[in-house]
Amino acid sequence: SFTVSLHKVDNTTVMIKLRPGISPSCRIRIKNVIRSDLKIKPGENVTFTFTCSTPEKYFIMEIQKNIDCVSGPCPFGDVHLYPPGLPHLNRTYIWDVKASTKAGLELKFSTPWLRQIEPGETCPDSISYNISSCIDTATVNIGTFCRNGSVSRVKLLGGVVMSLHLPWHSLLTTSGFNIANRASIKRLCIIESTLKGESSITLMSPNYPLGFPEDELMTWQFVIPSNMRASVFFHNYSLSNCERKEERVEYYIPGSPSNPEVFKLSDSQPANIAGSFNMSLQGCDQDAQNPGILRLLFQVVVQPPQVDENVTHLVDLSKEKNMTVTIHVEGWPNQMPFMSEPICLICKDPRSCDRVLTLASGAVYRISFLCKDLSRLRITAEKGIGCMDIRWCQRKVYSLSVPKAITQLPIQLHKFIWKLLATDLINVEIRSPSLKLQQHVPEQKCNTSYSYSIVSATPETELKVGVFCPGGSIEKIQMRNNITISLKTFGKGLINESVPQDLKMSFVPHIKDECTFTVSPDPKAKVYLQTPKGPYGLPPYVSISWFIVVPSKQTARLSFSEDRMGIACEMGRAYVNIKEETVGAEEIVRREDEPLPQPRDMRHNFWVNVSNCKPVDKTQLTLQFWVTFADKQIDLGIILAVVAGAGVLTAIGLTVCCVKKKKKKTQNPMVGVYNANVNTQMPGKKGLFGKGRQNNESHVYAVIDDAVVYGHLLKESNGSVAPEVDVYRPFDGPIGSLPPSPPPFSFRKDIKHSSNTEEEPPPLMDTDQDTYTFAHQKSGQSKDDGDANEKDKGDTSMPLLENKEQDGLVE
Repeated sequence: SFTVSLHKVDNTTVMIKLRPGISPSCRIRIKNVIRSDLKIKPGENVTFTFTCSTPEKYFIMEIQKNIDCVSGPCPFGDVHLYPPGLPHLNRTYIWDVKASTKAGLELKFSTPWLRQIEPGETCPDSISYNISSCIDTATVNIGTFCRNGSVSRVKLLGGVVMSLHLPWHSLLTTSGFNIANRASIKRLCIIESTLKGESSITLMSPNYPLGFPEDELMTWQFVIPSNMRASVFFHNYSLSNCERKEERVEYYIPGSPSNPEVFKLSDSQPANIAGSFNMSLQGCDQDAQNPGILRLLFQVVVQPPQVDENVTHLVDLSKEKNMTVTIHVEGWPNQMPFMSEPICLICKDPRSCDRVLTLASGAVYRISFLCKDLSRLRITAEKGIGCMDIRWCQRKVYSLSVPKAITQLPIQLHKFIWKLLATDLINVEIRSPSLKLQQHVPEQKCNTSYSYSIVSATPETELKVGVFCPGGSIEKIQMRNNITISLKTFGKGLINESVPQDLKMSFVPHIKDECTFTVSPDPKAKVYLQTPKGPYGLPPYVSISWFIVVPSKQTARLSFSEDRMGIACEMGRAYVNIKEETVGAEEIVRREDEPLPQPRDMRHNFWVNVSNCKPVDKTQLTLQFWVTFADKQIDLGIILAVVAGAGVLTAIGLTVCCVKKKKKKTQNPMVGVYNANVNTQMPGKKGLFGKGRQNNESHVYAVIDDAVVYGHLLKESNGSVAPEVDVYRPFDGPIGSLPPSPPPFSFRKDIKHSSNTEEEPPPLMDTDQDTYTFAHQKSGQSKDDGDANEKDKGDTSMPLLENKEQDGLVE
């Protein structure tokens, strides 16, 4: 059984009641009476028991002591847990102190002091304190606190309600605070926080997350050793709608020439403060119709001064345009370090420091760091380049390289982002002339210290072109739409200055495909290429092309990693097109329902194009192929054909030589015949000799065999021809504008065979005293006189030879 005896002068009430939501399976027995609750008033003495062995599961207990400091003296000093001998239940001690608003009350806590927590947060040992201030009929929640913190004192104006919650198993026997009387503080409250060493604390405005009372003032006092540095950070705040005055924060910093220093809640708060300081929050007169809420959650970080706190780093962004540089802790903005962790600060002046600092282009900055370990910091930069008129930016080449103002800082570069913006009819071309780019694929991973992630985006779709790194075969990429290129570092993340960045960008006119790659591989390289492989593969109706340059003495072998495209189309068709860039090259086309081409050799530069359809759900188009190179090999069939052809030509040549030698021994010499009535122009070659007889030397024979004479002047009675040798006879016949031509090769038959069938030619008429000159032909040389651009001046109404005449002249 339990016996509770309360003295009337203590003005203490004990109440035991069921926990909310618990079935009454356990009761309280007083003598022979069973009840579910019990209230023991001042001056009463009650003995009771429980009907179960585990009453802590069913009951809670409140012990409230009322202290009147208005009509009589206050019991200042240590506050005790009274009465003794209470059952072990979850219990709450409440001290309700009534006091005049002209006086102040001070709650002083014994070590290890208190730590303020957010609403809904629990304490590790389940022991918590709650402090409320009572002004007239209004109650303001100053805050909820756990043990083991930095809050050493709380001063309040007027009355206070102090509560202590203990779990049923707690062995705590003292309240851990005392009450003292102080003069009026002329504000809602003063919270004193004592920080002895490197630490971080979080504090909130009264009533947080609800609104701070209208037109009120409160102060936080921070007691910090003079050899330490403090910085203030606002993490969450909101402002009310003010009719009069302005909500603000005031700092009183010893030694400052401008005390108090006034800041807006939206300003960057002071940092690197040496020693103790005060911070006050001032409300305003709010709009009665729409008051809004003033609330604040902030952090104070105390750390020792840095060894190099006076070292500044110059960041010159004066010549840059449309660029921002953000220095932040690792993991920002998705992950921020816990407030209890050591903090790294970036300062752009000795008193303006923050965990995140953003520098804009067009200015010069001198920054310093308050951080023991700079490896926890990162740099993220972003630069915008735009083109609205191709006439102004087509010939301009932009260098996509990280400025030295960033690389020279002792901070690791995390990411540099270029946002390339253009209109619909302007596209982007990026080049890597010397290093070239390598596409990051599982079979050929990037192992460099940095890589480029390229994304082409429109309001409707996003094409993740891929991840690329320097040292590959891709010389150029042309893309449509707005482009984002992100340089991301790995490892130590430092750009190697010995390998200069050579990524260039320019704006070009509209291109057909969404993306076109120009690949110029090393002859010994094996190049892996693949379509964009984002969460959804190649977007619907998107076309991508690769132009692969094949070295002149090499043969490329194109192979696909899969046998088929691996998709089914809901609308349209997906195609793979392959074509060499040579005259008459065959174009290879495959649809999504057909097998992809087998590995094939390419002897010339060639194109590979992939065009997507609208695939059915849960299918995506992802293709990978590779190209290897080998020296060109001459086909064995070609070699044999050439050798056989050479043998045939040699045999023909030997046969001709033998026949010619025999002819010279046996045949009569060939006869050159001139016929003035025959048109001497070659068939189909009208106007070959456009000049007149007087204007050219066409009457000079270029070639006449030694054995050829005008044999028709010599005629034997038996009809055979026995011409003279080396005899020329002038004639006086009429001469036209077309020169005579040598007889065609069809005339040159063996005289022994032709003399029997050849009719006797008509006699020559000597009508001109001009002489003909005979010239011996040089080997491999012929001379063609005449101008084909002029009109023929001779008679061309008849061809040189009719078919019938040829049949009669040729055996």
